[in-house]
Amino acid sequence: MQVLARIAGAYEHPMRKNSGTSLQTLYQEIVAGALADAGLRPADIDGLFTSATAGGIPSLAETLGLTGLTHIDGTDLGGATYVGALGHAARAIQAGQCSVALVIMAGMPRLAPSVRNFSVPGPPQVFEDRHGSNMIAQYALVAARHMHEFGTTRRDLAEIKAAASYHASFNPNALLPREVSIEEVLESRPIAEPLHMLDCCVTTDGGGALVIVSDEVARDLGRDCPGIVAEAETIRHWNNGNLDLPDVGAFNTGPRAFAQAGLTPADIDYAGLYDSFTITVLTALEGLGFAERGKGGVFVRDGALRADGRLPFNTDGGGLCNNHPDRRGGMIRTIEAVRQLRGEAHPSVQVADCEFAIVHGSGHQLGTRASAVTAILARSDVR
Repeated sequence: MQVLARIAGAYEHPMRKNSGTSLQTLYQEIVAGALADAGLRPADIDGLFTSATAGGIPSLAETLGLTGLTHIDGTDLGGATYVGALGHAARAIQAGQCSVALVIMAGMPRLAPSVRNFSVPGPPQVFEDRHGSNMIAQYALVAARHMHEFGTTRRDLAEIKAAASYHASFNPNALLPREVSIEEVLESRPIAEPLHMLDCCVTTDGGGALVIVSDEVARDLGRDCPGIVAEAETIRHWNNGNLDLPDVGAFNTGPRAFAQAGLTPADIDYAGLYDSFTITVLTALEGLGFAERGKGGVFVRDGALRADGRLPFNTDGGGLCNNHPDRRGGMIRTIEAVRQLRGEAHPSVQVADCEFAIVHGSGHQLGTRASAVTAILARSDVR
């Protein structure tokens, strides 16, 4: 198995609701936390990976005191951005463009709307806007189609939220730390049928960072550095109406990532899945090969996603309950995967002998125009 690069540092900021911190200070606190975890200094960083930022990437580099950058990547894949950055950083390191890469994100969407503008409108978008469609409605389309085609139920989706809330109950930083029952999910108010309020993710301030390094740097650190062993990415769109809503990008990226790593879904001990909505998780499980197409609802029943289940997922509470900074979930899902591989998750949800983890990010609008990235990580002693 080839290790592309290693994760030496990981830090999730505890902020969920801003209480007066500036965005610049938030970025500085995040990079300080990640570098302290890695045992490195700002002067060691020669690669910067982020996405669209207020003021631009040069301003961010100045805020962070980064002066020795030799590689910069501002790729924006929505919620999949920071899973994709794992592969981008690893390939840059392998190509000799940098040796210590900082992947960082921060935002305060609860304080002010995001400054990002995703729009280069696709042909159908003017019609969607005219008829009042929005992002939640388009995720609801996927859920409704899945239910119609495969017999999936709202109770199946509620299993996902219930598992996430159970995990969040052990996380003192979680925005929603209370465990909820399946019945509470079913009885929560409707947002866009069949999705109800508790099927939807939280929105938080905060952020996080990862420090990606070469094998040579990792050996000198003497730190537990999980390896990046695969990364695959894709996009999907309406294609003039030639698409099936439940066939999400994970059906493309999952098999490619497993082929790169030389692994199968049966080898995975932990899954960090972007959970903007419960349907996002269910379709990812099918695309990544953990459940047959159309059988995601059957798979999640009876606690399969809980820490002691067949496939523990999002043991920090995920975006459904813990943290979804700047409406981009890939970063925090990756950080919890690193904790699991290091054996540093909360003892009540730590997966025993966690050797391989998969992280999947989904960006933009699942049913219409979306990005998808899958990465596979390995415990540091896997060679």
